[in-house]
Amino acid sequence: MAAGKRLVRSLAVLGCVASSAGCILTKDLPDPALDIPEGYKAARLSKAAAAPPTLDWWRGFRSRELTGLMEEAQTVNLDIAAATARFKQADAQARITGAALLPALNANGSETYSRTSGSSSSGLTNGGREVVNYSASFSASYELDFWGKNRDAAQAAEETASANRFDRDVVALTTLTTVANAYFQVLAAQDRIRTAQRNIASAERILNAIRDRFKAGTGTDLDVAQQESVLANQRALVPPLRQTLDQNLNALATLVSRPPESVRVTGGTLNQIAIPRVTPGLPSELLTQRPDIRRQEAQLASATANVGNARAQFFPSIQLTGQGGYQSSALSSLFQPHAAFFSMVGSLTQPIFDGGRILGNFELTKARQEELLQTYRKTVVQAFADVDNALFSIRQTTEKLRLQREVVAASRRAFELSEQQLRAGTADIVTVLNTQLTLFQAEDALSQAQLARLLAIVSLYQALGGGWEPRMERPVDAL
Repeated sequence: MAAGKRLVRSLAVLGCVASSAGCILTKDLPDPALDIPEGYKAARLSKAAAAPPTLDWWRGFRSRELTGLMEEAQTVNLDIAAATARFKQADAQARITGAALLPALNANGSETYSRTSGSSSSGLTNGGREVVNYSASFSASYELDFWGKNRDAAQAAEETASANRFDRDVVALTTLTTVANAYFQVLAAQDRIRTAQRNIASAERILNAIRDRFKAGTGTDLDVAQQESVLANQRALVPPLRQTLDQNLNALATLVSRPPESVRVTGGTLNQIAIPRVTPGLPSELLTQRPDIRRQEAQLASATANVGNARAQFFPSIQLTGQGGYQSSALSSLFQPHAAFFSMVGSLTQPIFDGGRILGNFELTKARQEELLQTYRKTVVQAFADVDNALFSIRQTTEKLRLQREVVAASRRAFELSEQQLRAGTADIVTVLNTQLTLFQAEDALSQAQLARLLAIVSLYQALGGGWEPRMERPVDAL
């Protein structure tokens, strides 16, 4: 017992020295040296107007069908389900790694039966001897984490689990914006198909009028052929639009994990979609709003903890083991005081030469930390650029849409006037051809301009981390 007390006392003194040194050895946090702007280049908003997007940002478009698709995708999307499984794996790995911080305790029980030989080396024989031995014991082992090796490993695993949770949020945000984009693509394709069908009807009406002029002797075969070419071109535009519509319907089906045949999207028109107002907030808030930034932060924290773990491997590993129990040749006296036994062992292992393995591992973790630091910095810088690009895109697409509406109004008036003159017999056929082509192109461009503005708004929601709540609760069963 005296020897055991001396061993514990010696290890305790060593632990005090080691723990004081460990605080110095684990100061490996890097400085990101981020230059955070006071405001976005494409937006100057007051703090009162700066509010992050709501969790259900898609409701701002006032489309029940879109809202239904969004809610369905959140529950059944396979990419989100796979990402959820990955962070559950990371949680389990964190518990496995954290187990090294606790002692290991095992119970053992055995019954041993042996019989000695009945023949001696001198050739004489005897009856031999039978021995039965019973044993019940507990054994425990524990590594004193003086240098923080196990603590840093557990922290690295926990930060990796956090990174996987944020990765799930990144997948969810990407999925939701993809659903919105595909839905708006469906509406735009439907609008363009309706526009093409109207243009086909207009081209047929003009063709009939030109043919009437030709029959009356005021037109030529060339006039008829030119208008037939216009009509054929309009009809040729429809199949690619229907293909685009079908492809986006199939994309929506994949996003909600259903076969295309079971998905019915009524759609409608882009004209029925409300235009929400999105305020970008402050650039400093973006660091907590975007899950990809939080994911990179967690990965960097995990790499930093791994640096501490790799550094601690240069120092001794101190292991305590103990065993105690009862041993007797008679089961009835197994748990008597005279049958008790115990043992305690303290061991220290100091690496001396390993061919550079520990040093190489330390340099590897430092390089990995440096890589993740630069990746984190790039993610932040790219996030600022994403918001500015989206804000600028909204401004330009809104202006483009306003001007395009003016183009359509002017083109429609010119076409109507030329058609009236055609029927009155005073119009130049070239003027009629030009005005109808201009109107057809302007109306199709209007639908594309409406789509571009909606996609720009969705991209701003994505750039701001919309639909994600920047608060993560640690699971109950996590360490």
